[in-house]
Amino acid sequence: MTNQHPVKIVETVLRDGHQSLAATRMRMSDMLPILEQLDDIGFWALEAWGGATFDSCLRFLNEDPWERLRTLRRHLPKTPIQMLLRGQNVLGYNHYADDVVREFVNRSVDNGVRVIRIFDALNDVRNLEVSMRAAKQAGAHVEGAFVYTISPYHTNETFLQVARDLVSLGADSVCIKDMAGLLAPYDAYDLVKKLKSEITVPIHLHTHYTSGMASMTYLKAIEAGVDIVDCALSPFAMGTSQPATEALIAALEGHERDTGLKKEALYPIADHFRSVKKQLAETFKLNTAMDIDTKVLTFQIPGGMLSNLLNQLKEQGMADKYPELLEEMPRVRADLGYPSLVTPTSQIIGSMAAFNVMLGRYKVVPREIKDLARGKYGRTPAPIDPELLKTIIGDDPIITHRPADDIAPQMDKFRQELAEKGFPNASTEDVLSYAVFPEVALEFFEKNRK
Repeated sequence: MTNQHPVKIVETVLRDGHQSLAATRMRMSDMLPILEQLDDIGFWALEAWGGATFDSCLRFLNEDPWERLRTLRRHLPKTPIQMLLRGQNVLGYNHYADDVVREFVNRSVDNGVRVIRIFDALNDVRNLEVSMRAAKQAGAHVEGAFVYTISPYHTNETFLQVARDLVSLGADSVCIKDMAGLLAPYDAYDLVKKLKSEITVPIHLHTHYTSGMASMTYLKAIEAGVDIVDCALSPFAMGTSQPATEALIAALEGHERDTGLKKEALYPIADHFRSVKKQLAETFKLNTAMDIDTKVLTFQIPGGMLSNLLNQLKEQGMADKYPELLEEMPRVRADLGYPSLVTPTSQIIGSMAAFNVMLGRYKVVPREIKDLARGKYGRTPAPIDPELLKTIIGDDPIITHRPADDIAPQMDKFRQELAEKGFPNASTEDVLSYAVFPEVALEFFEKNRK
């Protein structure tokens, strides 16, 4: 049988797989022995950088994330390295000036990234303009992503409109980013069909196994014509990670969307990572056995986030209010315009729900909630009730323009700050590390740059 349209796979074991199941603790030494074998498989890309890896390298592993990227590039000459970028947030939690965003993208590409997946928590494409154009100019494959979530304001038509906008900004492919495992199989079929009917660039689907539906969702998306899917090698698959690479390859063997990849070639690689996972669990005292949590389908917050919120209540002696918190979270999300629950909006909504349960509804409003309500993070999918808006922000001005327009250039300022702190000859990469994670980067420099 001639296979005209094989499903392409992005392997996530080097980034999202261990971010999901091992707290992003995989070290460069864990990856090095197996990189050449991974490079020979024929994956569309290897997702190996960005997301939480940058912070984790500096904060927990005493590794330079830029040096990690250069090492990966040397050992992966055939397979493109993919990274995840949060648009105007880069890899942090706040918006940065355009010069920081451009420089970060340029240095990422120069150091080895070939595919950049770029998303915004609110699906506000104004927050993607600068990073997508910079990635395009730098010569990377630009993958514009929209965050999949469920609400009365999120429909296949609204997702299609975001996809159109991403293509108009130069996206070489469009990714459905289902970070919480909310996309059901038949909904995936309908959404992919809708996108394929109008979007001419490849459609890529990323999901998590959190709700238990991911493999079924991939199969229906493949039937609908999805071009690329994200999978993780079996030791770092399932739970809150992606479907298993070997299983998907096996499921499609001999069929018209056969991947053409050999699952047998993955067995020794999976054995290596099985050993790595065991070592990480022992070294970092990790629980790497993440259970499926179908509650995510109701609350849209993965189990790890729910456990953090429960701990907050316990610290205040209010653990009995946990059921109220579970009911309050969807209410707060609706109040604040149905933002998707992904970094940083998931943390913001969760904290507001906890405050409401502990202290009374909107009696205390954190600064981040005020910023979200007045548009500092971008446009919320739905409008916020005017009376509630007044309660939250008082007389603070509403931001209707692109939020980053208010941020003056920052690169020279960060470079000067580093010089004053004892690092006058910092590389551009080090300045960028400091820009995104100042305290953590400084501590790393003190250990490694003197």
